[in-house]
Order: sequence, then structure tokens, then C-alpha cells
Amino acid sequence: MGKGGDKAGNADIQKTYTWDEIRKHHSRDDQWIVIEGEVFDVSRWSRIHPGGSKVISHYAGQDASNVFGAFHKPQDLQKVRKYMKPILIGRVAPDQMNIADIDKDFKELKQRAVKMNLFKPSYFFFFMQFAMIMALQTIAYLNFIYNGVHWYTFIVTTLLWGTAQAQGGWLQHDFGHISVFDNTNLNRWVQRIFTGAFKGGSGLWWNHMHNQHHAKPNVMDKDPDVRIEMLFVVGDKMPLKVAEKKSYILPYNWQHKYFPLIGPPLLFPVYFQLTIARYFWQRKNTMKVEIFLFSLYYISLCYIFVPIIGILGTLLFYELTRVIESSWFTWVAQSNHIPMTIDQDLERPWVPLQMHATRNLQKSPFNDWFTGHLNFQIEHHLFPTMPRHNLYKIKPYVKELCLKHGIDYQEVSLSRAFKDILSSLRHSGELWFDAYYNLHDKHD
Repeated sequence: MGKGGDKAGNADIQKTYTWDEIRKHHSRDDQWIVIEGEVFDVSRWSRIHPGGSKVISHYAGQDASNVFGAFHKPQDLQKVRKYMKPILIGRVAPDQMNIADIDKDFKELKQRAVKMNLFKPSYFFFFMQFAMIMALQTIAYLNFIYNGVHWYTFIVTTLLWGTAQAQGGWLQHDFGHISVFDNTNLNRWVQRIFTGAFKGGSGLWWNHMHNQHHAKPNVMDKDPDVRIEMLFVVGDKMPLKVAEKKSYILPYNWQHKYFPLIGPPLLFPVYFQLTIARYFWQRKNTMKVEIFLFSLYYISLCYIFVPIIGILGTLLFYELTRVIESSWFTWVAQSNHIPMTIDQDLERPWVPLQMHATRNLQKSPFNDWFTGHLNFQIEHHLFPTMPRHNLYKIKPYVKELCLKHGIDYQEVSLSRAFKDILSSLRHSGELWFDAYYNLHDKHD
């Protein structure tokens, strides 16, 4: 049949396709997706998709109805669909339209959430988050000004600034999920400014990486958060896959011991900085604004602290605050995902896909603050544009949905979650060890 792009945009398109035909179109230059029974040729359009080309390519040849609904605010869905008319090429054949019961129930749950105004942000809540971050940074600076530069004031200022950066990470996460303002473009621009100028990061890079994670969480070769086999193997499948390559990189059977030393503390200062630099270089012709915002943070940091603690002191201060932020983020983020199922893309419906990859941490005032409300990871993954202060309100209904369909709803304490990271890494490392040396012995 070839690509249907030549016929795209015709309002009276009657062309129908079987799933066998749709699934053929999943290559880099030939991608079709299905949304609410309609077939779209996104081969060219994916390259300019605001959420990144990878998000769409991960669903090439598949039904993307739920991920499309999850990534756009409810009030924006109709407007976005209008922009997609030029790439509409037909519909799924009527006899091929089999909507899972759980998808129907989830759609009803989302409609309930809309009626409950759970997608409506509280500007006061987010203002207080911003005020807290600014207060922490101001107190950190004034600690040097009024108490002088001593080893103990250096430690206090570093802890305060590192805490501000960690909390700023949760706030930029809110902007990135377009959940702070009603206007999507305002969220995007504020995220770029805040992430660049206040955190020394990149909003566009973050969207590129994080949207893939939400689209296919814990799916090997699609979720960038589990593309870590150079340092770690996770889950039950990746260790065997890496062992089959017979390339001994690290002693993964010890990974539960070296993870705390090189995983959390080095993620931001090393890996993220390198990937941001590569992202800028690969897109250097369109990154001028992003690089300018990114540079503002480092210029302001030097302007504030070099006169007080010197160049070497500022460099040490910067690296230590990055380590604090990195460790904070990594332990929280991985506690929700590493102990869960990690597998190839099985094209699961939206709810089972998210539930197999996520779990919650128990609610408490400290956990809410410490995790940026990502202790409600399940609800956040099901409804990524829902403001975090409303996630607890939808939780009872999500549990009812899971109970109805026999899906395990997992929730653990914060301490248990951290222990599970290490036990999961140990289990995966042992799987690799057994598989690698069994294969090695056979060939010897």
C-alpha cells in the first residue's frame, strides 16, 4: 500500500487498514500511529513534534490513544487533533476495533477526574513551592554574608543550596508536565527559563528524555532510564541479554555495592552534564536560547560566590550541591521503578503498562515534600498532566480500577523502597553472573 501521506488531509477519507498493515509501519522513516481508531502517518511530522520524535516513534505501528490523551491537557485535545488532520490517512477497519475493557474504564476514570477539577492547578501551591526554593537560596547566601566563611558555614550553605536545587527539580518537573499553568506554552517557556537559569539544565533536553520514560516506562530500548547496561543491569531480562553479548564490562554481581558510590552521586554531575552537552551539540543550530539560559546559571553562580569563596571554593561548592541534588533525585526516582518489571515492549494497554513499571511510597507530610509528591508515582504516570497536589484525590479510584481488573497496586514505605533498590540490583547482578559464566563455560 505504501505511505498514505499523499491522501492525508482529505476530510472524507474512508480508507481502512488492518492491524497487520499498520504494524508494518514502524521504521525510522515510515511511522504510523493510531489514535481513537484513526490512522496517522507521522513519518515526517514526528521530527517537529514538540514533545520529541522519540515519543512518537516508540508507538509506531501501535495504538497511541491513551498516551496521546495522557500527554496533552484535556482542554487541549481537540485543538491538537485539528493540527493532525493533514496527516490523517484513514481508520482502523471496523472488524479490527477491539478496545480493551480496562481502556474503557480508564477513559471513564479520566472523565471523572476532569469533572472533579483534578487537572486544575492551584497557583498558590506552586507559588509557595517557588517561594520556598528562593528562600532556601537566599538564606544560603546570607549565611556566608553574616556568619563568614568557615568550614561549618560552608557545609550549611551547601546543604541549603543543594536542598533548593533538589526541590527546584521537582518544580521544573511540574512545568515540564504542563501542570502548573492552564496554558501549555506558558508551562513550556517557564520550564525552559527556570531549568536553564535557576538550575543549570535544559528544559528541552529534559522533555526529550523524560517523555520517553513516561511513554514506555521500564521498556528496554525505549525508556532511557533503563538504558544503563554500561554500568548496571536491571530486571530479569536485561542481565541475560547483556550476558549473551559475552562482553565483560563490569562485575554486575557487585553492582548493589557500587551503586551507592557511583549511581546517585554521579548521575547529575557527570552523566546528565555529558548528555546535555551532546544534546546541545547535535542540535546546535536551534539551541541558542537554550544555551543562553543554561549559561545564565553558571554566570550568576560565579557572580554570587566567587567574590566570597574564590574560584576553587565555588567549583567545590557547585560539585557538592550537584551531588546532593543527584543523590536525592536518584534514590527517589529509582525507588519507584527499579524493583518493578523491566521487559521488552509487549504493547500492554496503558494502565497495565504503567502499573507493571511503577509503585507508590506511603503518604506523609515528609514524603510528600521529600519526593515532590512523586510518592504518588502510579497516579502521576497514569495522569502525568495532573497537578501533583491533586494526585492523592484520584488515588482511591485508581485502586478501585486495579482491584476490578486484578492488577497489583503496590505501595511501600520510603525505607523499604530504598532497600528494595539494592536488593533488586543484587538479584539482577546474580542473574547476570550465572548466565555469563554458564555461557562462558559452555564455549570453553
